[in-house]
Amino acid sequence: APAPRAPMEPPPQSNTLMGLPIVAIESILSFLSYDETSQLRLVCKRMDLVCQRMLNQGFLKVERYHNLCQKQVKAQLPRRESERRNHSLARHADILAAVETRLSLLNMTFMKYVDSNLCCFIPGKVIDEIYRVLRYVNSTRAPQRAHEVLQELRDISSMAMEYFDEKIVPILKRKMPGSDVSGRLIGTAPVPGPSAALTTMQLFSKQSPSRQEVTKLQQQVKANGTGLTALKREISELRVKVQEQQKQLQDQDQKLLEQTQIIGEQNSRLAELERKLREVMESTVGNSSGSGSNEQSPRKRRKAVDSTDCPRKSKRLRNRK
Repeated sequence: APAPRAPMEPPPQSNTLMGLPIVAIESILSFLSYDETSQLRLVCKRMDLVCQRMLNQGFLKVERYHNLCQKQVKAQLPRRESERRNHSLARHADILAAVETRLSLLNMTFMKYVDSNLCCFIPGKVIDEIYRVLRYVNSTRAPQRAHEVLQELRDISSMAMEYFDEKIVPILKRKMPGSDVSGRLIGTAPVPGPSAALTTMQLFSKQSPSRQEVTKLQQQVKANGTGLTALKREISELRVKVQEQQKQLQDQDQKLLEQTQIIGEQNSRLAELERKLREVMESTVGNSSGSGSNEQSPRKRRKAVDSTDCPRKSKRLRNRK
C-alpha cells in the first residue's frame, strides 16, 4: 500500500508578508489610512513594531504639514489685525489656529510616553482627520466656519485623550517608576521611529503628571486660548476706534486747511480793497487842495495891493493937511 502523504507544511517565514524588509512593509502600508494601520497592530509583534513606527512618523509628518500650511497662509495675510478679519483667508487662519491648539493638546497627552518608548501614538483616526482638515483648507477658497470644519476632529481627539488618560496611562505609570522602567528601556530594543529614546537619568528626573494634572493643564490651555481670543477681539476693537479717531483728525485737519485758505483769500481781498480805498482818498484830497489854492490866490493879491496902497494914502493925507 502506498505510504500516506504527509500534510502540507506551511510556507517558510521568508515567503510571507512579515518576511519582507521593514522598508517594503512600510511601503505597502503607506497605501492604507492611519486608522487601518493602527488596527493592524493586532496581527503580530513584528507588525506591531512596524505600525508603531508608522503612527509615530505620521503624527510628526502631520505636524510638519500643518506648519507648512500655516506659514503659507500667514505669508498672504496682511500684518494688521483689523485688516485680517476682512481678508479672504481669515477663515483659513482660524481653522489652522484651532488645529494647532488640538495638536499641542495631543502632543502633551501622548508624546511624553512615546518618547519614553512606552507606547506609540495610538489614535491613527485622529491623524487621518487632521490630514482631511488640512487638505480641505488648502483646496477650498471659501471654507466653512471653524467650528463646523473641526467638529469631528474635536470629538474624536477628545475621546482619544480621555480614553488614554483613563485606561492606558495608569498601566504606563506602573511601568515607569523603579527598576521596571530601567529594565524595559535598557533590556529591550527601542521601538524604531523618529522619536529619540530618553536616557535612564532623563527618565528618572522626569516626573509623570497625574490625570488630574493633565486635565488641569488642558483646562488651563483652553482658558488661555479663550482669554487670548478675547484679548485679540478687544485689541481689534481698539484698533478700529483708533483708526476712526485718526480719520476724524484727518478730516478736521482738512477742514482747518480749507478754512485757512479761505481766510488767506479774504485777507488778500481786504488788502486789495484797502489799497483801492487809499488811492481813492488820496485822489480826492489832492483835488480838494488844488482848488483851494486857486481860490485863495486872488484874495492874497488884493490884500497885497491894499497893503502897498496904504502908505501912499497916508502921505497924501499929510500933504493935504
